[in-house]
Amino acid sequence: VSSNCPISAMANNAKKIYGLQFHPEVVHTPNGIKILDNFLKICQVKRTWSMKDFVAKSIAKIKQDVDGGKVLCALSGGVDSAVVATMVHKAVGKNLTCIYVDTGLMRKGETEQLKKVFRNNLRMKFKVIQAEKQFLKKLKNVTDPEKKRKIIGELFIRIFEKEACQLGNIQYLVQGTLYTDAVTSGVSLGGRHTALIKSHHNVGGLPEKMNLKLIEPLRELYKDEVRQIGKMLGLPKKITERQPFPGPGLGVRIIGEITKAKADILRLADAIVCEEVEKSGIKIQQYFAVLPNLRSVGVQGDARTYGHPIIIRALTSKELLTVDWARLPYELLAKISTRITNEVKGINRVVYDITSKPPATVEWE
Repeated sequence: VSSNCPISAMANNAKKIYGLQFHPEVVHTPNGIKILDNFLKICQVKRTWSMKDFVAKSIAKIKQDVDGGKVLCALSGGVDSAVVATMVHKAVGKNLTCIYVDTGLMRKGETEQLKKVFRNNLRMKFKVIQAEKQFLKKLKNVTDPEKKRKIIGELFIRIFEKEACQLGNIQYLVQGTLYTDAVTSGVSLGGRHTALIKSHHNVGGLPEKMNLKLIEPLRELYKDEVRQIGKMLGLPKKITERQPFPGPGLGVRIIGEITKAKADILRLADAIVCEEVEKSGIKIQQYFAVLPNLRSVGVQGDARTYGHPIIIRALTSKELLTVDWARLPYELLAKISTRITNEVKGINRVVYDITSKPPATVEWE
């Protein structure tokens, strides 16, 4: 038992039946890995699985499933899509075309960096679609976070379908969906449904009817495992060690209606947060800025202001299923606050989110 769960674990030793009402695989569970280790011993399972075998078998399966067909890969700018693109490229070679949709909700310098990595370093077919106006038009006056995610997911797919028609005879869409994406979107392995927490654009955000068949080779993996695969495949550190970035981009970090003005404000504030954390040398898994839909009174240059606050979110985790807030030094937080309020027009206050997951999620929307 636990303080808030009448049956947190149970066992029938005679029948060798065991059940848990918590996640033993996450880093914050005491002795969680030992629990799994004991379970494997009880089951007398042969430990033949390895990351190297997983990659080799996944590449072989992709090659078999595609069978000479043409494939589109949806690049978001994060490590997941970069790793899956590299795996598929090894399987199908020139039959892969990577599409990066610039929604206008990307981080500062994102598009330029990806162009350099995929065209020059990885030498893949890489196409950039400028779609800021399309996304902002669709998202106008939308404030509900689930609706925003669904709209972004739907428009992503329609853009990919259009590109598939132009490229000719493309049947497959590859995405870097992870286990955590599927779980929090209400669908787990084998299609079993879990509680919907939020729709990811590449899971719950997908439209029911689409003309492309999905390939998701990373769907059973956690973030730390995907980073390992990236290193095995020879991806540069600037890709494998990138902090996670959601598919909907800044769209789930702008609370309320999304506008170009808000995106520009958040993009600059987020760049300052990232720059200062990286300069400090502190190693944490994720750090970013959030723009809430509220204002507060401030004073700048002896004049009254009525501006937005910026929320800083910084997290430590391994698999990103559970996370803890990072204990950043006060000096670093003060420096970030000073820079944001001085350099970002319209911002007069900076606050720090000290909530772990659970009860919060990583993203605010």
